[in-house]
Amino acid sequence: MKKRRLALLSGLFLLIGLLSACTTSATGTPKIQGASQATPTLFFHGFGSSYHAETHMANAAVKTGVTKSVIRADVSNSGKVTLVGTFKPDDFHPIVEVNYLNSRNPNYHTQGKWAKNVVVKLQQRYGIKKMNMVGHSVGNMAIVFYLLDNAGNTKLPKLEKQVDIAGHFNGILGMDDAPNRMKLKADGEPTKINGHYRELLGLRHDKQLKTLEILNIYGDKNDGTHSDGDVSNASSKSLRYLVPQVKSYQEKRIVGPQAQHSKLHDNPQVDKLLVKFLWGRAS
Repeated sequence: MKKRRLALLSGLFLLIGLLSACTTSATGTPKIQGASQATPTLFFHGFGSSYHAETHMANAAVKTGVTKSVIRADVSNSGKVTLVGTFKPDDFHPIVEVNYLNSRNPNYHTQGKWAKNVVVKLQQRYGIKKMNMVGHSVGNMAIVFYLLDNAGNTKLPKLEKQVDIAGHFNGILGMDDAPNRMKLKADGEPTKINGHYRELLGLRHDKQLKTLEILNIYGDKNDGTHSDGDVSNASSKSLRYLVPQVKSYQEKRIVGPQAQHSKLHDNPQVDKLLVKFLWGRAS
């Protein structure tokens, strides 16, 4: 009889513990313990890609013990967001692999809108108040156009840290740029700008970015083109001129064959830079 009571009591305590860690509201939305204090990091992939391109970097964070929560945010062509997976209780650095199901949409404002939809979904689900963002290639444009189109919206979670990898802020080789043609002035302003960059100049006046920290990573194949094969280093580095007001801005150049555009998101050097910058850890 005593053993049965002990078993019942143990089960009751276990149930109470589970309920305290994860309860459900009247709307059916799970409330995870510590989730509102979490700072999730959202990863955005490139054109024609998917969340698979983000997995190597996410795994690097998991291996260093930064987080145990890696979830996915599928975004449909209409912009509807479906979250796959759940933040673990008291995991303050969860990772969100953003997955645009239509990864070939050329409209950067639309990509920025989809990014906002992901942010709002996470805000509704977990009550987050701050976040980080990491972009590769076109994923960077989703981030900067999200910032451009939501300037001054204090109702959204605050972007604390931003990592840009292989960003083509002022053009792509073979489309609107050529090797060694684009030049930057001493203050970082390009001598020639394209239409998208002209729009992004609006970021220079956004006071909401004054607390933002940015790490800009670009690749140089070291073959004389001063590019990663797809994007000139000047185009990547032109980001600096767009954000003069940020709290901190730094650039890191990756050199060699593994610095090629599509290989940067699987580069161990990039992993180390990410983990140190975002979470202060050594990988």
